[in-house]
Amino acid sequence: MEIDTLYLKRCTSTLNKAYSLLQNADREAIDYDMYRSACIKEFKIIIEQSGKLLKKALKPYFHSSKAVDSLVFKDIFRHAVLHAIIDVGACERWLIYRDNRNSTAHDYGLGFAEETLVLLPQFIKDATALATAIDETNA
Repeated sequence: MEIDTLYLKRCTSTLNKAYSLLQNADREAIDYDMYRSACIKEFKIIIEQSGKLLKKALKPYFHSSKAVDSLVFKDIFRHAVLHAIIDVGACERWLIYRDNRNSTAHDYGLGFAEETLVLLPQFIKDATALATAIDETNA
């Protein structure tokens, strides 16, 4: 089964651009707020897409699709390590990203946004690497 990572790659590219613009924006300008919001939104989308695509990549390793479909997000990434799709370090970071994403769903203040922004440089690298790893499972 071919897994289409185009949307994940597009979202990662969008996040990278928004983050770059954010770094150059004046913190007091409305542009900064717009770019920060775009970064947070793309971060959330990428988290969700990554879990869905990785679940598809894991299907060949399970006895049934139902078994894979029952996995929760963190277990998806743990199984990806077991099947050498990602390494342990990447898995640990993805679990941190997920915890951060869950926090952002309940906290709309500036604190959570700033916590998320700190994660973005590595997150962009990890999202890019994950898309590549999923593409390699297609080969």
